[in-house]
Amino acid sequence: MKGEGVSNVWRIMAERMTQSWTSAPHFYLVREVNVSRLVAWREKAGKQTGARITYTDLLVRLVAAALVQHPAANVSWKDGTLVRHPEVNIGMAVALEDGLVVPVLHRADTLGLAEIAARREDLVTRAQAGKLRPADIQGGGFTISNLGMYGVDAFSAIVNPPQAAILAVGRIADRVVPLNGQPAVQPTMVLTLSCDHRALDGARGAQFLGALAELIEEPLALLV
Repeated sequence: MKGEGVSNVWRIMAERMTQSWTSAPHFYLVREVNVSRLVAWREKAGKQTGARITYTDLLVRLVAAALVQHPAANVSWKDGTLVRHPEVNIGMAVALEDGLVVPVLHRADTLGLAEIAARREDLVTRAQAGKLRPADIQGGGFTISNLGMYGVDAFSAIVNPPQAAILAVGRIADRVVPLNGQPAVQPTMVLTLSCDHRALDGARGAQFLGALAELIEEPLALLV
């Protein structure tokens, strides 16, 4: 049987993921969050801005805020040292026909939702057209991988080296959860934080994920 050739993008992806999986001691933190207010925020933000706001845009905004609160998660492991990133630069995993690329939203903590949406749309469009510039994929300190649009409930992603963590996002689904002591049907989402234990321990990872979960369940906290 003849092997099938792969693109350069696929080959680079395979090499980087193999490097990460074989060198980084992974561990995983899982949190289910109530997203009823996130859903409402998306609808309101779309009407206010006139932009096409996606859940990934909202998550970029909230992850950036959580990283500002917990800079210990905004680090990389490099040559046996811990490198703290001075900026909040968030990568977004984008699936292409010939592989996977991770364009970066630089200084995401300084961007409004409409700016995040515009830059995300520009990066994804150019990624799909094979027109990303080197600067577009450099400098990332944290990555978000969202497979919710494919109907995936939850998954564990491989850390994007040399970053310390990646957030895997599942679909929004109605589930029965306790609400004021009674069972209620609410929209929820499962988040899985994959961490490189060399750069991020369980307590710091849990603190970051907890802060993110609180922001998702109460996005108005951003305004306080």
